[in-house]
Amino acid sequence: MEENDDDLNLPADQEGLPTEDEGSSNADENLPAETERLPSDAINELSDEEDDALTKVTGMYKEWFLDYASYVILERAVPAIEDGFKPVQRRIMHALKELDDGRYNKVANVVGHTMQYHPHGDASIADAMVQMGQKDLLIDTQGNWGNILTGDRAAASRYIEARLSKFALDVVFSPKITEWQQSYDGRKKEPVNLPVMFPLLLAQGAEGIAVGLSTKVLPHNFNELIDASIKHLQGKRFKLFPDFPTSGIIDVTNYNDGMRGGKIRVRAKIAPLNKNTLVINEIPYGTNTSSLIDSILKANDKGKIKVKKIEDNTAADVEILVHLPSGISPDKTIDALYAFTNCETSISPLGCIIEDNKPLFIGVVEMLKRSTDATVELLRQELEIQLGELEAQWHAASLERIFIENRIYRDIEEEETWEGVIKAIDKGLKPHTKHLKRAVTEEDILRLTEIKIKKISKFDLDKAQQHLDNLEEKIAEVKNNLANIIDFAIDYFKRLKSTYGKGRERKSEIRIFDDIEATKVVIRNTKLYVNREEGFVGTSLRRDEYVTDCADIDDVIVFTKDGNMMVTKVDSKTFVAKNIIHVAVFKKKDKRTTYNMIYKDGKGGPSYIKRFNVTSITRDKLYPLGTGKAGTDVLYFSANPNGEAEVVTVLLRQVGSIKKLKWDLDFSDSLIKGRASKGNLVTKYSVKRIELKEKGLSTLKPRKLWFDDTVQRLNIDDRGDFLGEFTSEDRLLIVNQKGVIKTVIPELTLRFEDDMIVLEKWEPEKPISAIYWEGDKELFYVKRFLIDNPDKVESIISDHPKSYLEKVFTDYRPRAEVTFAKQRGKDRQDNLELDLEQFISVKGISAMGNQLTKDKVLEINAIEPLPYDKPEPIATAEIEVVDEENVVTQEGVVEPVKIEKLRTQKPKNSLKEKRSEEDDDEGQITLF
Repeated sequence: MEENDDDLNLPADQEGLPTEDEGSSNADENLPAETERLPSDAINELSDEEDDALTKVTGMYKEWFLDYASYVILERAVPAIEDGFKPVQRRIMHALKELDDGRYNKVANVVGHTMQYHPHGDASIADAMVQMGQKDLLIDTQGNWGNILTGDRAAASRYIEARLSKFALDVVFSPKITEWQQSYDGRKKEPVNLPVMFPLLLAQGAEGIAVGLSTKVLPHNFNELIDASIKHLQGKRFKLFPDFPTSGIIDVTNYNDGMRGGKIRVRAKIAPLNKNTLVINEIPYGTNTSSLIDSILKANDKGKIKVKKIEDNTAADVEILVHLPSGISPDKTIDALYAFTNCETSISPLGCIIEDNKPLFIGVVEMLKRSTDATVELLRQELEIQLGELEAQWHAASLERIFIENRIYRDIEEEETWEGVIKAIDKGLKPHTKHLKRAVTEEDILRLTEIKIKKISKFDLDKAQQHLDNLEEKIAEVKNNLANIIDFAIDYFKRLKSTYGKGRERKSEIRIFDDIEATKVVIRNTKLYVNREEGFVGTSLRRDEYVTDCADIDDVIVFTKDGNMMVTKVDSKTFVAKNIIHVAVFKKKDKRTTYNMIYKDGKGGPSYIKRFNVTSITRDKLYPLGTGKAGTDVLYFSANPNGEAEVVTVLLRQVGSIKKLKWDLDFSDSLIKGRASKGNLVTKYSVKRIELKEKGLSTLKPRKLWFDDTVQRLNIDDRGDFLGEFTSEDRLLIVNQKGVIKTVIPELTLRFEDDMIVLEKWEPEKPISAIYWEGDKELFYVKRFLIDNPDKVESIISDHPKSYLEKVFTDYRPRAEVTFAKQRGKDRQDNLELDLEQFISVKGISAMGNQLTKDKVLEINAIEPLPYDKPEPIATAEIEVVDEENVVTQEGVVEPVKIEKLRTQKPKNSLKEKRSEEDDDEGQITLF
């Protein structure tokens, strides 16, 4: 809102306060009862009439508060739908129009002129005018008007100048169709609403806080508003989304047509400049470079991100360089900037406007429809006025011609009275006025008497007839426009776009944002410790055992010897339970980490084996991992981030006549069930100890990855293009338009550049082929190569500034078609089909390659590659004979069994094969 409440200088009778004429004796009558200073005996002596004269507090709130609220809503904070202006903005435009002579005016002078109409102080007018000038639409500015990018304020109003823009002069003013009213002091006339013939409210946006309500209409794109107005007039549907002068990236999924409850997310545009530097060149609407840098520094101080240095090089365009310490991932830092700083903000629109002196909540589509309909009506009024003026000119010109051509002026030579002159002219006109469109009035006759003799003597009949013909053509044109007012309005909007739309293209890029989990991108700059015996975990236990690095927003999962589990927030010191056997940072919805456990169920009870995940919990709740019996004891426990299944040796105590006291258990033979499942029986006899015999391989299938081009991110949710199945050793191949090639580990937090042209699963043995323009030689070259160093980012073209990548191929046997340019005086050369495998052998990535051709090339296109059968990998298998392997029967008896197992290099069991229908709902496994 442009104005301050302190500037409200209404006449006393409008403010609801006592006037000076009422004197000071009644001043206390309008104060609340507890502030009155009348003595109690004086109050008792008041008459009934004096009691009736008192105004109670409830009455004051009912009348004065409502009057004040209505005034603030209607006269200060909320714009009118008719012209899109708040009152102060409307008065500024009116003052600029009155001062307009084509030259710049000092803003201080404009502010002073506006104060004739505006009952508030000069500061509020100047602030409102600066805001209008910064929107670069209605006011042509000169001088230092501040900078919306950096937040710098404008210079004092005595130093800066302004005038109306050509656009404002074209669409805002039309005095003949403007409704006028008295100014606040009755000395001047001001417009009730300006006849704006453009959806100005949506183009500029508006924000204001009134009493009891507020408004926030976001700015929209100039050209898109015109296109939408044309579509509305054509009866077509349309949608509108905001466009901000600070550019940035916006997600309008929940815009809700700009009404209450909607929300848009705005992000800065951040890109890696190099491996240790990020550059921010567009910022979210509502922020500036200063506030953005402050939020980054604050996040750095809190340890959410790590930043080495920040440089602000903003001038006409935003450029903020964020320097990162070595070893910090730029992709992860970009996500952290969106999660913890003002690089991402949310804006909640609220479409509230004034219509017929009442607040109205509507969406931006309805606002545009009403504005467009109002524009059509204003154009109609202008045409009707223009038609009336043209017909009046035609009537006057026709009478003038009749008067002179028929020498009617001679009939008045003998008349001695003015009445006689009038009658003589009226009599002389009557035989010649049948073709006129209206009757001749006395006013018309008086106008004829004012014709000078010089004009009569030089009267040219042909020119007069030509003038009448021109008027008739214009009248016919205006009538045609009135009859086809919709087409006329469409042409009007098209003219506005062609005249003023250049340079007003969309600045904010519309995208769908991915959701960033703060716990995945936060910098873990705190160390977590544990006192296992006493049962404490926290960041302040520096004398105890170090566990891992963590962040203050992390959760910690803790397992205890008595078979319980708890997840709690990271804190300086938290008691969980005594005898902690495992503690780690908890990953929410983690479906990959698998816990392997063997436990004794209660004092003297049998032992069970189980495998489970922990995907969802209630924080600070103690969960039993077995049946919850007293005396439960965990005999063996391991946490496996990739679902590994190890082999352990079980050793029993010598009790009674047990023959076998030792045998091996393979966790891969156990089903992965829910956390609350009991597990499978190991033995009902007493276990002496359990030893790790062999570390296991992952029992999880390779994870499937997709790439969603809409949000430019990887996902495991079957969205976008399928990239393949990835193990922990697989990588992604990335090539961009600049010829930069690299391989990366496929993490879901990876960010991808807009100029990426290749993204696929990297196969180390498959050659990569490229055709590029060598800037120094000015010829096309072909090269084939393998990536020898997967951790290195390399360029596959030369470093000459004119070199560029034409085509890249990732097929085993690629082919290309070369189209040659036609030479003057010669037939076009036949296209060349090129087998790249035969054309050049595989060389190093830094090799220049072979020259493609010396002839001038028109274009190069990829064609169907040659067939290639990829050989199946040979699995080395061996027969491992196990003489005896102890197996636990259902009765708990250990029996030796001689079996043969076929082992391969692959895991014996996949997770899919181990899935059980008996899983409880809290322990269900879903691969990625």
